Amino acid sequence: MNTLSASAPDSTHWVLTIVCNDRPGIVHAISGAIVEAGGNITESQQFSSLDTEHFFMRLQVESAASREQFEASLAPVVARYDMAWHLDIVGRPLRTLVLVSKAAHCLNDLLFRERAGQLPVHMPLVLSNHNDLAGLAEFYGVPFETHAVTSAGQKLAFEDRVMDAVEQHDIELVVLARYMQILSPELCERLAGRIINIHHSFLPGFKGANPYRQAHARGVKLIGATAHFVTSDLDEGPIIEQNVVRVDHSRSPAELVAIGQDEESRTLTQAVKWFAENRVLLDGQRTIIFK
Repeated sequence: MNTLSASAPDSTHWVLTIVCNDRPGIVHAISGAIVEAGGNITESQQFSSLDTEHFFMRLQVESAASREQFEASLAPVVARYDMAWHLDIVGRPLRTLVLVSKAAHCLNDLLFRERAGQLPVHMPLVLSNHNDLAGLAEFYGVPFETHAVTSAGQKLAFEDRVMDAVEQHDIELVVLARYMQILSPELCERLAGRIINIHHSFLPGFKGANPYRQAHARGVKLIGATAHFVTSDLDEGPIIEQNVVRVDHSRSPAELVAIGQDEESRTLTQAVKWFAENRVLLDGQRTIIFK
């Protein structure tokens, strides 16, 4: 169901996403409901999944109808096709909580692009288990809190603070911007479908400390990054975006780190942008991305 309660002004640009079982007549029915609401479709994308037999659609619609009028026009179609749906305003900043540790590159990119108007999010708070990035957040005028996580009790307290912040700021998305702690299954479940992580990607994969040094020692030819939803299965959630770049033997470990951090920043920011624009829909263990 729709979760945005704020009323929209006249002549609003709406974004509507729907998911339902695939069957004939869906596009015709939705189009009719939009016409009834006096709407003009400015963007339309759809996909039928052969794997799950689900239908996915994203529409942008300009209409002078109020939210209540638009919802009333949609209601019969939603009921008939048993749709999961979401109605929002195009470009509305998504309330986003960011978790970090010591690495600055992903947080810096998110904060810069928010300030530059390139990323439709509003970040009311950054939470961290270290104090290293407090100055960076202060530079962008974003409140920053540090909570040590060196014991099971502190980990639980940190996660309680995360959920307090989610409720306090009405958070719609949580971003792990190189937050180097494993979240509990309980927190993953409570934030399912609205928490995104970034992870380096190597072929082959390297775990543990100093993955870029391991990559250099093995002479990797491809490095990159993967942004994915967080689940209780570590680094195995549905993938939102991936990027890769070729490297060769001439690259030092420090150069590999710099290249990898660029890919991580670019990949995470893109995933957040798509999510904030309502372009990411879940189809079981994979994502449908309407670019």
